[in-house]
Amino acid sequence: MKKNIFIANVVLIALILVGDIFYILNGGLLLKGLTSAGFVLMGLLNLAYIYLTKAKDLKFSAIMFAGLFFAMLGDIILEIEFIVGAALFAVGHILFFFAYCNLYDFGLKDLIFGAIIFVPAVLFITLAPIFNFGETLMEIVCVVYAIIISVMVGKSIANLIKERNLKNVLILIGSILFFFSDLMLLLNIFASLGKITGILCLATYYPAECLLALSIFSQRKNNLNEINNNEEKVEVKVND
Repeated sequence: MKKNIFIANVVLIALILVGDIFYILNGGLLLKGLTSAGFVLMGLLNLAYIYLTKAKDLKFSAIMFAGLFFAMLGDIILEIEFIVGAALFAVGHILFFFAYCNLYDFGLKDLIFGAIIFVPAVLFITLAPIFNFGETLMEIVCVVYAIIISVMVGKSIANLIKERNLKNVLILIGSILFFFSDLMLLLNIFASLGKITGILCLATYYPAECLLALSIFSQRKNNLNEINNNEEKVEVKVND
């Protein structure tokens, strides 16, 4: 079963990346929606695998799936109404953050890492002369969004420092790519730096979502390792 789920993940990632390329070249809301639905399907598939194999930390997987779903909604609505789409994306980042906290409790170190990211991000948004937000509300929305995603990324960094495993690596890379993608989106919409920012936004966004969806599948491996380690500890105690 595990091998089949892994193959299904690889196929879905390939289809998502193909959809990403076609969307970069041709655009189209329908194509964007179908491509985004791909990483939600990945999350659902991996969540089902975790549930059927009775893995621990099902809560992490369920929250991650919810985050992917809101990211898909934000991705689609963003094309229609920017502020509503940004709000849906923000909900997705908050869910990802809660999922990361489900793995390791939130602490001062997590906040420090988040601050290291969001302080320069906020200063960049508010002080850089290249931006033209048009109205104060839009600038406030971008600042609040930057703080939320920065705290999420900061938590992913702290988690990897606390424990180095495949799940935390996938989460960290996915979170960083998501942050970079949103930065490119900000520059593309409010700074008018040319097509390259839009291309970089899409070229990093879908790989980010794929990695976050894949982290759900990697959860099973880590849980099995924890079980095996606990069994080994019990055997040692018995032998003693």
